[in-house]
Amino acid sequence: MTDALDIREKHDGALDDRSNVRLWLRLLTCTTVIEKRIKRRFSDNYDITLPRFDVMAALDRNPEGMTMGQLSQALLVSSGNVTGVVQALIRDGYVTNAPSPTDGRASIVRLTPTGRDCFAGLADAHHDWIDAMLAGLTNDERRALFDLLGVLKRSLASDTGEEA
Repeated sequence: MTDALDIREKHDGALDDRSNVRLWLRLLTCTTVIEKRIKRRFSDNYDITLPRFDVMAALDRNPEGMTMGQLSQALLVSSGNVTGVVQALIRDGYVTNAPSPTDGRASIVRLTPTGRDCFAGLADAHHDWIDAMLAGLTNDERRALFDLLGVLKRSLASDTGEEA
């Protein structure tokens, strides 16, 4: 298992006059490590990809089903990316794709009972992995980090994206 000190950061964890960039790099390092571990565990333990899990999670939250456009918006990916993942999930029997009763141009993707059962097991494992990775934080530290990331999220929402 990788020790926290073995996870090297581009800036070696030091803060100076570039503290915003260094903070961003620390966030990126943590996110990248967590994502890589989850991808590897899904692949090794369940022979499933993270994008498949993400599509199944979105469909689990929307049992009435979703159009391909709604899926791509929810997952912040292109329609082309979603199409390939959905086709693989259909092939494996985890989702269905049926014409929309209200829009002849759209189709509705839903989890099958098999897909719902599969996702339940994947979600339990995912929660356990996240719990284990964040176990080094106290409840107070998790709450403080959550609150601070909320402040960051609001800051990002207020950024116009224009050059300073």
